[in-house]
Amino acid sequence: MLACPDALVPESMRDINVGNDAENSFGIYIHWPFCVSKCPYCDFNSHVARDGIDSDLWTKMLRAELDSLNKHAHFPKSLVSVFFGGGTPSLMAPGSVAALLEAVDAHWGLDAETEISLEANPESVSKEKLQAYRAAGVNRLSLGVQSFDDSALRALGRPHDAAQALSAVRTARECFERISFDLIYARPRQSVADWRAELSRALELASKENIGHISLYQLTIEPGTAYARWHGNGQLRLPSDETALEQLELANELCSQAGLERYEVSNYARAGEECRHNLLYWRYGFYAGIGPGAHGRLPGESSQERIATETMRDPAEWLEQVRRCGNGIIQKESLSPMQQGDEMLLMGLRLREGVCLQRYSRVTSTDIGGKIEPLLKEGLLWRSGDKFGCTPRGNAVLDNILAQLLA
Repeated sequence: MLACPDALVPESMRDINVGNDAENSFGIYIHWPFCVSKCPYCDFNSHVARDGIDSDLWTKMLRAELDSLNKHAHFPKSLVSVFFGGGTPSLMAPGSVAALLEAVDAHWGLDAETEISLEANPESVSKEKLQAYRAAGVNRLSLGVQSFDDSALRALGRPHDAAQALSAVRTARECFERISFDLIYARPRQSVADWRAELSRALELASKENIGHISLYQLTIEPGTAYARWHGNGQLRLPSDETALEQLELANELCSQAGLERYEVSNYARAGEECRHNLLYWRYGFYAGIGPGAHGRLPGESSQERIATETMRDPAEWLEQVRRCGNGIIQKESLSPMQQGDEMLLMGLRLREGVCLQRYSRVTSTDIGGKIEPLLKEGLLWRSGDKFGCTPRGNAVLDNILAQLLA
């Protein structure tokens, strides 16, 4: 089989044994489904609670689902991460976060090396609250900034302004050693020059505040959202594909110059600052999904089995099912070897480090070499020994690559 020229192999990936830790560790995702308002581009399982939130009840039910998981799932020994996502987890009472982490610790054990992340929005944080999260055990904060431009934030339907975003980043840095923030690009009427100016300011802030991780997401039109309706009737127009690609290439260039390497399609970090929880997903590791609409990949009875789980999406229905059954799981499926292989490719090719061929072959009992070779010749994939992944050109057409590999 063709090997990729060394020039196309990511330097830091040439000696990495991809996938070993993913099979011997696991993470826990806890979904908080509530937001202050629903952003018009968002298709996440998030809900505006018009009648208030019973914090004690939600803490009790989330803890019940953790207890049920402990009884019915047998994870590897090493818990590497806990991630509070949403929704807007920074609307949670710090006492609720503390109680849930106490349950996690009692069942699986937390230590100084466990990454505990919480997503936060700028309008819902204060120094006092962030300090309380830190005291509860959170050691990494991910801020949903999305833009440092007021007009862009209004168009995105975000409830904060640029000043709040800037203040939130600085306050978070005072409270946590590890923070990250998100930006969205390829927005309506955003030029390459606009993106250069905005990203340059963001990277200056990251450098000044010693922030080692940022996430940059291309705006996409998701079915069922307000943006989808507006796009469908001509009220909303996105930049051309060519402009979006220019903005991505510019992001890669500016972030690299700032010492933040693109380790995943939308994520940039200094070495050692990568999000360990998300790496579990991309490396196709085990994880549990707690809360409404959460997904999980649990170990089965044999070392080859992997169980896909999904919980009830509607918050009220999830609460009722947890009351009755102890958990909100509505779907539990044992994945076939080829389903596992497909997921391994879908996730792993997003990573700069790529996919382990030996692991893929062991899981699926198939050789994918014949499908890889033409993509190597086109310069869309690289291969080095037992690893293969996307080149920079390949990252830009990842969907097309996956369509060929999964056919």
